[in-house]
Amino acid sequence: MALLPDASRLKSIGILGLPIMGGMLSQSVLNLVDAAMVGSLGSQALAGVGLGSYANFMAVALVMGLGAGVQAMVARRKGEGSTDLIAGPLNEGLLIALLIALPLTLLCWTQAGNIIHLLADDPAVIGIGASYFQWRTLAIVAVGFNFAFRGYWNGIHRSGMYLQILIVMHLANVFISYGLIFGRFGMPELGAEGSGLGTAIAMLFGAALYFLVTWHAGREHGFLRARPRWKGISAMLRLATPNSLQQFFFASGITMLFWIIAQIGTDELAVAHVLINLALFLILPGVGLGMAATTLVSHSLGARKPDDAYRWGWDVVRVAIVSLFLMGIPFWLAPHLVLSIFTQDPQLIALGEWPLRITGIGMSLDATALVLTQALLGAGASRTVMSVNLGSQWLLFLPCAYVIGPLLGGGLLAVWLLQTLYRCMTSIIFAIMWRRRGWVNIRV
Repeated sequence: MALLPDASRLKSIGILGLPIMGGMLSQSVLNLVDAAMVGSLGSQALAGVGLGSYANFMAVALVMGLGAGVQAMVARRKGEGSTDLIAGPLNEGLLIALLIALPLTLLCWTQAGNIIHLLADDPAVIGIGASYFQWRTLAIVAVGFNFAFRGYWNGIHRSGMYLQILIVMHLANVFISYGLIFGRFGMPELGAEGSGLGTAIAMLFGAALYFLVTWHAGREHGFLRARPRWKGISAMLRLATPNSLQQFFFASGITMLFWIIAQIGTDELAVAHVLINLALFLILPGVGLGMAATTLVSHSLGARKPDDAYRWGWDVVRVAIVSLFLMGIPFWLAPHLVLSIFTQDPQLIALGEWPLRITGIGMSLDATALVLTQALLGAGASRTVMSVNLGSQWLLFLPCAYVIGPLLGGGLLAVWLLQTLYRCMTSIIFAIMWRRRGWVNIRV
């Protein structure tokens, strides 16, 4: 078998996947820029923002599944040729996002201090993390909207629009966050929590851009023209809820991992925040390619071409393995130089060098899971995906990480190595599932 698919299929993957990958990379770069800015304030600020950001990840995960749900249903409608119904899933996704986000925002804003206190003992870290988390929760509704819009634009094979809006949103985020952290451009100096407020403002700005663009370009597909139907809402909930729950428990698992690392030490917690953001630099483009697989697989199934859908899954996996290997080279070749961008503390750099090497080498092994997770979601196998991901994370990885790390004194390196091994295992499981083709007959 060739290393990459043939030219025509590679072109199709590139046309659809490169804009999504670019958008994901822009998100990764944004996270890294925020980490670099906050890292200059010290390890406690870095640790506090890390805790606040992953607590926020838990909250927004409950609406993130709408992106995959909208994308799969939009792509299926497009494959069926139902032009005037294509935006119906978007209308239903926006309504669901609003109904979930409003009470969730109120809960998280009022309980931010108690939530962060469960994750750390250092009072300074708790104070920074709680303030950061509060500001981020103001944008939960915007995150839900943005994921729904992203699903629509990716589903109609116009992922470039999603990329353009995302880049504008992230540039605004860098500008506003920098001003609020350091008191530049006439803005108040808020320190680490300014990063949270800046990100919330940028997310709300991005949602407004999506509404304006889709209002002009998506009306012919039924955007905001037809009332959401209970049948469509029910179908969206069936497809999106397992994915949202999977995202929630995955985010909870990441937050639990932070708690485990906090039991090892504050320095380990600070460098773990940098390491996870660097890992996301590879993970998010992999997920972006997986989202391209979602559209390609859903479209093929809608056109009643299951063999083509099966082939698309493997083709995108091969592209992802090569891409993530090339992108990960600096991580295992020059980890010291990469980490020095975010901190000049020799102790933090020493703690992070080998875990970063493991990340760079292991991410290409994780490519299969990243892509086939999204491909299976596109085929409608959301419950199965949730079961595999949550079972491997919560029943295997996290208990073993707690035993190996804090209890047995294995430290950050042992926990990071274990995490790579568990992700390799999920890649093998998803490869077997895809090969068996049990997903072909699922209706969405």
